[in-house]
Amino acid sequence: MTAASDFKAAPAADPRRALFANANFRWLLGGGFLSMLGDQFTLLALPWLVLQLSSDPLVLGTVLALASLPRAVFILVGGAIVDRYSSQAVLQLSKWANALLLGTLAAMVASGTVSLQAVYAISLLIGLATAFSYPAGSSILPQALPPALLQPANGLLMALRQLSALLGPFTAGLLIAGQASGLDTSAAPGRSGLAWAFALDALSFVLSSWTLSRVRLLPRTAPLADAQSVLQAVAEALRWCWRDVELRSLCLYFAAVSFFVGGPLQVALPVLAKTQLPEGAAGLGLLLTVHGVGSLIGMAIAGLRPNWRLSTLGGTVLLIDTVAALVFMPFGHIHASWQGAALLLPLGVLGGLVQVAVFSWMQQRVPPAMLGRAMSVFMFIFMGVAPLAAALAGAALRVLAVADLFTAAGACLLLIVLLGLWLTPIRRIAYLVPAAPRAGV
Repeated sequence: MTAASDFKAAPAADPRRALFANANFRWLLGGGFLSMLGDQFTLLALPWLVLQLSSDPLVLGTVLALASLPRAVFILVGGAIVDRYSSQAVLQLSKWANALLLGTLAAMVASGTVSLQAVYAISLLIGLATAFSYPAGSSILPQALPPALLQPANGLLMALRQLSALLGPFTAGLLIAGQASGLDTSAAPGRSGLAWAFALDALSFVLSSWTLSRVRLLPRTAPLADAQSVLQAVAEALRWCWRDVELRSLCLYFAAVSFFVGGPLQVALPVLAKTQLPEGAAGLGLLLTVHGVGSLIGMAIAGLRPNWRLSTLGGTVLLIDTVAALVFMPFGHIHASWQGAALLLPLGVLGGLVQVAVFSWMQQRVPPAMLGRAMSVFMFIFMGVAPLAAALAGAALRVLAVADLFTAAGACLLLIVLLGLWLTPIRRIAYLVPAAPRAGV
C-alpha cells in the first residue's frame, strides 16, 4: 500500500526537513549510497584484474569497451522496458543480476580459476544490465517523491555519487594494496584483495535491492501498452522528444557541448599533465580531484538550497558555459597544478549546480508514462557522443599543440553558447514550478 505521507507537498520553507522526513527518500538514499560506493570498487578492481591477467593495453581497452558498448546500444530499449513494466522492478532485477555476476567473478578470482574469456563475458553482461538500470534509476525518483522535493533529492543523491567517486577508489586501493603487500600469501599478489573488492560490490547490490523493496511508489498512470513493440515505443519517445522544442534544443545543445568540449578534455587533460605539469600523474590526479570536489559542492548546494537560482534555467546554463569557455581558452597555458586547480574548482561548482537543475527539470517536464524512455534518450546522447569526441580529440592532438586544442575547445564552446542564445529558445527555458500533489495521495 502506498503511504500517503510519502507524497505530501513539501513545505517551501524547509525542503531539507521535508526530504529527510520522507521514508521513500531515506530508503533510496541509503541503498543508493551503498550501491554507488560498491560501484567504485569494481571500477578500480576490474582494470587491475585485467592488467594482472594480461599486460596488453589492447586487452584492457577491449574489456572496457565490452562494458560500455551494450549500455550505449541497449539503453533506449531499457527505457522502453521501464515504461512498460516498473522502474522499481527493472532496477531490482538489474541489481540482482549485477550481484550474481560480481559474486561469480569474486569466486573465480579467489579460487584462481578466472580467465580473460570469463572477464570478457562478465563485462559484457554487466554492461547489458546497466542499460536497464540507468533509465530505471533516473525515472524512479519522480514516482517516489512529490515534485517539490525532486531538486533537493537529486542534489543530495548526485552529491553522494560524487562523494563515492572520491572515497571509493581510495578505499578499494587500500584493500587491494594491503593484500598485495603480503597480508595474504595464499593467492597471487593482490588477488585476494580483488576478490574482496568484487564481493563487496556484489553485497552492495544485494543490500540496495532490499532497501529498494521498501520504497512505495505512486500508482502508475498510462503505462506502456503491451501491444506496442519495444521498437515502436522507442520511436514514439524519439518523436515526443523531438516535438518538444525546448527539450529538443537542450538535448542538441548538450550533445554539441559534449562533442566539442567534453571529448577533448578527456584526452587533452592527461596530455597537459604529462607535458606541462612538474607533478605529472600526481598533478592530473589533483586536477581531477579538485574538479570532483567542486562538482560535489555544487550538487550539495543545489540540494540544500534549491531556491538559489540565477535567471531562468536556460539563462543559467548559457551563462555558466560562457564562463567555462573563457576558462578553457587559456587553460592550456598553465604550468603549475595549483593554477589548474584554481580554474577547475569554480567550474566544478557551477557545473554541479547546472547538472542537478537540468536533471530535475527533465524529470518534471516529461510525462510519467514516457519518463524511462526520455531519460534514456538523454543518456544515449552522451554515451554515443563521448567516444567519438575522444577519438576526434586524439586525432586533433597529432596536428595541434595541447594549448591550441584547449583554446579551440573554448572557442567552440563560446560559439555554441552564442548559437544557442540566438537561434534556439534555450534562454527562455524556465524553472518548472512543482505541481500540486495529486488528489488521493
